[in-house]
Amino acid sequence: MKDKPKNSLKNRRWLNRNVAAMGFTSLFSDASHEMTTSALPSFLTELVGAVSAPQILGLITGLSDASSSFVKIFSGWLSDRLQRRKPLVVLGYVLTGLFVGIIGFARDWIETFVYRVLAWMGRGTREPPRDALLADSVDKRFYGHAFGFHRAMDTVGAILGPLLAFLLISWLGPRNVFFFSLIPGSIAVLIIVIGMKETVRKPEAQRGLFWHMKSLPGDFKVFLFIMFVFGIANFNRTFLLLRVQEVLTPLNGIIIAASVSILLYTVRNIAQALADYGIGSLSDKLGRKSPLAFFGFLLFGITSLGFVCAIDIYFFVFLFVLSGISAATYTALEKAYAADLLPSSMRGTGYGVLQTIDGIGDFISSFVVGTIWALISPELSFVYAALLSFASTLLLLGLMKR
Repeated sequence: MKDKPKNSLKNRRWLNRNVAAMGFTSLFSDASHEMTTSALPSFLTELVGAVSAPQILGLITGLSDASSSFVKIFSGWLSDRLQRRKPLVVLGYVLTGLFVGIIGFARDWIETFVYRVLAWMGRGTREPPRDALLADSVDKRFYGHAFGFHRAMDTVGAILGPLLAFLLISWLGPRNVFFFSLIPGSIAVLIIVIGMKETVRKPEAQRGLFWHMKSLPGDFKVFLFIMFVFGIANFNRTFLLLRVQEVLTPLNGIIIAASVSILLYTVRNIAQALADYGIGSLSDKLGRKSPLAFFGFLLFGITSLGFVCAIDIYFFVFLFVLSGISAATYTALEKAYAADLLPSSMRGTGYGVLQTIDGIGDFISSFVVGTIWALISPELSFVYAALLSFASTLLLLGLMKR
């Protein structure tokens, strides 16, 4: 079996049918589930009351993320074993779009939990084969262009989703947001079904998951270790909003501080959307290592230290812009870098392992940062994140050969 069939889309321009279809699919799908994520806190408050809602919200979101990470390894491996990516990608988008909408029918928090977990299992099902198919669809010279464009479209959806939720909640209430999310979710499925094409290849020999994981290239395993070190530094972005509220509330009140934090989060997403494609295309010219090390890991560490001493709105604006640029770099370039390191026949497994490690790192980092924040100080939690991000910078520059 050849990794580069002559009739593959990868021999054409980088913005081909597949790249465009996956980009617009991500835009609509992200808008759909970000609408529901924004509405979930108020929806749970209606169901269980203000006292219990935070604990239930943490349980639902935490186990949803865990289920998504667990599924990713298997979906990536299965796409390699079958040498078919599209059916799993379509299934994942259908599950996500359907079950985030069905949450609107939930009568209690347990039903909400079940539907949210099923929706996030859909996300886990689609992501590794989708990223593998995206890499399969372009020449290796354009991995940065393709993944940067895809991340930019995804981020645009992340901007539109909360804005739509804000408008709908004030008009129709949180429950109806879930029903309306079925519209962009359905559009996403239609685009991926009609727009994405896949070259069918002969299935691989019947080898198990652990054989595939063991057979991953050595330099990719080193990359996984480096990404894990950075992952346990890369805390959830909601801590940035919490820091803004802590600093601004004493002088401005909680309502203004909360409103400013949401506005700053929007600024961060806009900065990320603008930087996604530029950083990705730049890496096609300069290579992945230096941009990821300096604009991704190092900039994340510098930004984290900035939150230690930030005391006014103008400095926060600057830091949130830097945070958006850093996020654009590491989210786009880790996938482009992985495409450089993985053979086509093992990309599904490789992306599944990478994204699972990302999920584990996210959990550890947010738990550790939250614990340090609560037991010692917010400042020390940001220092912890900065030191590990600096360490991951040195590891990337020192251990990766290309």
